Amino acid sequence: MSSLLIKNGRVVTADSDSVCDVLIEGETIMAIGRNLPVQADQVIDATGKLVMPGGIDPHVHLDMPFMGTFSSDTHETGTRAALHGGTTTVIDFVLQKQGHSLREALTEWQGRATGTAVGDYSFHMAVTDFNENTKAEIADMVAEGITSFKTFMAYKGALMIDDAQMLGLMQEVKKHGGLVTVHATNGEMIDTLIAQHRTQGKLTPRYHYLSQPEVTEAEASGRFTDIANYTGVNAYIVHLTCEGALNQVREAMRRNQRVFVETCIQYLLLDASLYGEEFEGAKWVMSPPLREKKDQETLWAGINQGIVQVVGTDHCPFMWEQKKLGADDFSKIPNGHPAIEHRMELLFSEGVSKGRITPQKFVEVTSTNAAKIFGMFPRKGTISIGADADLVIIDPEQKHTISADTHHMNVDYSAYEGWELTGKIDTVILRGQVAVQEGETKVAKGYGQFIKRGKTSF
Repeated sequence: MSSLLIKNGRVVTADSDSVCDVLIEGETIMAIGRNLPVQADQVIDATGKLVMPGGIDPHVHLDMPFMGTFSSDTHETGTRAALHGGTTTVIDFVLQKQGHSLREALTEWQGRATGTAVGDYSFHMAVTDFNENTKAEIADMVAEGITSFKTFMAYKGALMIDDAQMLGLMQEVKKHGGLVTVHATNGEMIDTLIAQHRTQGKLTPRYHYLSQPEVTEAEASGRFTDIANYTGVNAYIVHLTCEGALNQVREAMRRNQRVFVETCIQYLLLDASLYGEEFEGAKWVMSPPLREKKDQETLWAGINQGIVQVVGTDHCPFMWEQKKLGADDFSKIPNGHPAIEHRMELLFSEGVSKGRITPQKFVEVTSTNAAKIFGMFPRKGTISIGADADLVIIDPEQKHTISADTHHMNVDYSAYEGWELTGKIDTVILRGQVAVQEGETKVAKGYGQFIKRGKTSF
């Protein structure tokens, strides 16, 4: 069994911060302490650097069929890019096809990920057709370590379920101790606004944004929390973007309800001014769309208030030629943008380096909270004895620039081209193996493991 000693780093977790050594044997952390009197097969001197738990991105779409095409990152390229950005575990979404079983969908996604993923991964199950047969499958999914179930309140005819199905799913998931997550936007209203804009010849990417006003997200978030409150199920809103939606969660808290909230890195840093009349705005066509400056302020505050627990990516990349499917009609632009590789460094630079959040809060929202909410803690999401040795070493002062010329994602543009960052991922360790060092991948295709998850421990 090989051993690795990380010496003299500033080891930061969600609740601790000290200069010490970390000893790894095999895949797990064996000892933590100052000046550990041990010999190891490999030694990394982390003096002047931060040592943090490997990132967990609980919201990615790899090799996903959508809007007549597939997202351009596979489980191989996507998890490799994630590793380069300090994310050691991702949770991908399995999409049930309407009229088909959850088992069929899971088998399809397993066929894409097994033996190809470079980093560790797990699955959420997106339920798009809840009926008696689907209901009977929930217990099996939970038993196999898929304990979270996603619902869509938009994309009618493809992914959307109605409130009756939502209620039934929540009741069944509650029985088995699982979690229901939601894409909370009012699909009926959005579809109506899209149709109105198309009829009026308003077809540029700006009208993607104008077809999904804040009220569509606020209303759906309130409706979801109300139904979840009635059923008592563990509830989680994915990619929350705006003040109106977060205020619905604040209202739910007044009645003693707990609702988990995830935002994504783009909603903290980018805004709707990127949507113009030019097709260039298609780079940022995603759902929900980018919002306003006041929404960014709300989300940063929500992180520090503990109301927003997770920062993910909703990574769903498409090549520029794929985006051009909507060159003449915004409603045909594949929704999604690439971010899996840049989440950690962007949040460190814009959050920690600029004093918006503490290093401990950074660890919480990039790793620990997701591990607890999605049933992987304390195996993942912390630096503690017995945990998986998933570690990220960050040089907090190193400056660098994001570019499509140097990123590892399988996409030919960057949503953050030219961004100058302070703080760079130096070394990434996944289950005891150096996975990335000085920009080089050190683990092979297939090294990533499926992570069987338990129940929420947050």
